[in-house]
Amino acid sequence: MEKVIRRIKESAASVGRRVRLMEVCGTHTVAIFRHGIRDLLPAEIDLLSGPGCPVCVTAIRDVETAMSLGRRKDVILTTFGDMMRVPGDRKSLFDVKAEGGDIRVVYSPLDSLKVAEENEGKQVVFFATGFETTSPSVAGTLIEAERRGIDNFTIYSVHKTVPPALRALLDSGDVKVDGFILPGHVCTITGSKPYEFVAREYGKPSVVTGFDAGDILQGIDMLLAQMAEGRAEVEIQYTKVVRPEGNPRAVGVLEEYFEPEDAEWRGIGIIPGSGLKLRKKYRHRDVGTLFSLEVSAGAGPRGCSCGDVLKGIKTPPDCPLFGKACTPDKPVGPCMVSSEGSCSAYYKYRAIADLRLPGMRSES
Repeated sequence: MEKVIRRIKESAASVGRRVRLMEVCGTHTVAIFRHGIRDLLPAEIDLLSGPGCPVCVTAIRDVETAMSLGRRKDVILTTFGDMMRVPGDRKSLFDVKAEGGDIRVVYSPLDSLKVAEENEGKQVVFFATGFETTSPSVAGTLIEAERRGIDNFTIYSVHKTVPPALRALLDSGDVKVDGFILPGHVCTITGSKPYEFVAREYGKPSVVTGFDAGDILQGIDMLLAQMAEGRAEVEIQYTKVVRPEGNPRAVGVLEEYFEPEDAEWRGIGIIPGSGLKLRKKYRHRDVGTLFSLEVSAGAGPRGCSCGDVLKGIKTPPDCPLFGKACTPDKPVGPCMVSSEGSCSAYYKYRAIADLRLPGMRSES
């Protein structure tokens, strides 16, 4: 590891300017704090968090829609546990459950099928959130529902895909990023090819990276080497599980059941082609064919900077609510709710990191 750190420092000196790298994945954000990686890097390297936290980017309107489904007497809403405390306009799924809504936490989409079998008189709706890592498992659940003839199971899909979000950030002009630490889990499914446009069209180096300290440091080393050599490519550090073409079987199942649609990302807005909806052949498994999903939604809590944090424009302590009105016990925004959220990670590990944030670290 010492050799890698030494190479990083040498490459940073060769680049000769401040370098801003974005870790797209929320799991990377947490791992970087847990391993104290910021303290190991030279002051010329800034690490920014990105939009790769599925809980954080779930739009307020989608949370409000899920809550409206959870209030229905003829519906059992199933969801992953990390969605329970995500705030909508004023309440969360946890609040709706406390008020009597039948909302159940599941650990896998397949768990919802058992709920449906045991409650034939109700419609069981799975709140399908997440990126390309989880959407194939949802498709697999739909396959099993068809095979077993479970007719009272549908999904509310708010799945999102990562590459269109990176394109939107790069096109916005607001985000100043020199290179990307790409999400290892997502790329296990999709491979690295969907990200080649980042280098080809925008001239930004990218590396698909694993999650232990050695993986992350090696990924940063590879990024800095590209910059020092004047290259812009998509490389794979996480070679033990990621291939350029990804997992063809998982991608095939995903493409069989879902097709792209425009989607709203919390704090970012509508990103074309970044959502996943069921194809027409399987639309009978879409809860929108059974119930109206029209709900009103506000702009979010006043003063919350989650949107700018997700875009890499701000770090969590730049938000006026961070650590004051907004804490993990009383989260105002979704970035403080999720264990993979940037604000949650900063808050949890700030004593370790000593708040040495971009622009605040010692130059010694």
